[in-house]
Amino acid sequence: MSINAKSVVSNFYMSDFFNELDNVKKYLHPEMELFWNARTGYSHMNREDILTMASEASKSFDSVRCDITHLLEEGDNVTIRFTYFVRMIENPNEEVPVAHFMAIWSIKDGQMHRGYQMSQPAEEDKEAMISYRGVNL
Repeated sequence: MSINAKSVVSNFYMSDFFNELDNVKKYLHPEMELFWNARTGYSHMNREDILTMASEASKSFDSVRCDITHLLEEGDNVTIRFTYFVRMIENPNEEVPVAHFMAIWSIKDGQMHRGYQMSQPAEEDKEAMISYRGVNL
């Protein structure tokens, strides 16, 4: 039984791929491309770039948690909106929001193939983070 496109995307982001690098290969197509616009500029990344980024990030983060607020599927395309929360190795008792993301992914062969992503630093204000159910956190 094949997994639907929405599950592929949500399972990847919820997988803690920063600390479990095998999930990058499990969910990202070998020919994947990510076109990422961020406050720091534009990046064009492939699967190896994601593996490198995740490996480097895992050296600073004790844990990474993804809070998905929106997840929409149309055919082989999935749109996701989420916030990453981290616990730093230096302070594992405090979880802080790092950034808000919005991404659109196309799925090929059951894996994430082409992504278009935008991100911005997270606000500490809980009013700025709306949950999937539309309730303020």
